[in-house]
Amino acid sequence: MSTQQGNAPYYFVPSPSKWPVLMGTALLVVMAGASAWVNGVSWGKPVNILGLISALTVLYFWFGEAIAESEGGLYNARIDTSYRWSMSWFIFSEVMFFGAFFGALFYARTITMPWLADLDHKLLWPEFAGVWGTGGPGGVIEKFETMGPFPIPTINTALLLTSGVTLTISHHALREGNRSKTALWLFATILLGAIFVGFQAYEYSHAYHELNLKLTSGIYGSTFFMLTGFHGFHVTMGAIMLSVVLYRVLKGHFTADHHFAFEGAAWYWHFVDVVWLGLYVVVYWL
Repeated sequence: MSTQQGNAPYYFVPSPSKWPVLMGTALLVVMAGASAWVNGVSWGKPVNILGLISALTVLYFWFGEAIAESEGGLYNARIDTSYRWSMSWFIFSEVMFFGAFFGALFYARTITMPWLADLDHKLLWPEFAGVWGTGGPGGVIEKFETMGPFPIPTINTALLLTSGVTLTISHHALREGNRSKTALWLFATILLGAIFVGFQAYEYSHAYHELNLKLTSGIYGSTFFMLTGFHGFHVTMGAIMLSVVLYRVLKGHFTADHHFAFEGAAWYWHFVDVVWLGLYVVVYWL
């Protein structure tokens, strides 16, 4: 988050912090509540919500401390490099995360489908064609329709590509020292992200009520909702990150030369854009 680089020759080491322990506890509550919720336990939902609120509260104060350290001039070039490496590895971990789901989709479509439809399995499932979008052999999955690329996925693609442009314009404005232009185009980026999430929510409603496409709709439904759902979650997180950056821009934080909080959020947003392009082609077109 380094924004104001101090001239201290040492590597800043913060004092012992309570936030990691509190965050770990909050996440434990989140997972306990989620596990109970999906298994139909009555207390699962409120406990999950309580955990989420606790985690967000911890993040608010934890990042607030980091921002105060940065604005207080405690960070130097070494800290800036540390943050850049940390964000790079975090995004790499996200690449691996989505890679696992893309890998599952590839395995199901390219390996499992032809294997289940070959001659050896015709005796077990004579009517199984092995065409992607199937409910699987055995007829245990309710009939559903697959999701095509028009119109919402294509509109969302245009929205995210446009948001990448507006974010780049905002970044260049910050580097030029034009704070009002930075805030304007950054707000436009956040707005485009919010519209994207709204369209995706509508798409999910359409899938459930009109196409009968659900998370339980075989391997197609599970891979579709896991990939697009987690991507939508990442868009939401990216929009929250950019909203915090916008608030800091309006508060007068950052300089033309030192604004890694902006850059880190921008890296994340561009990563989310790239993932969506892969999703758009592989999930909706192929």
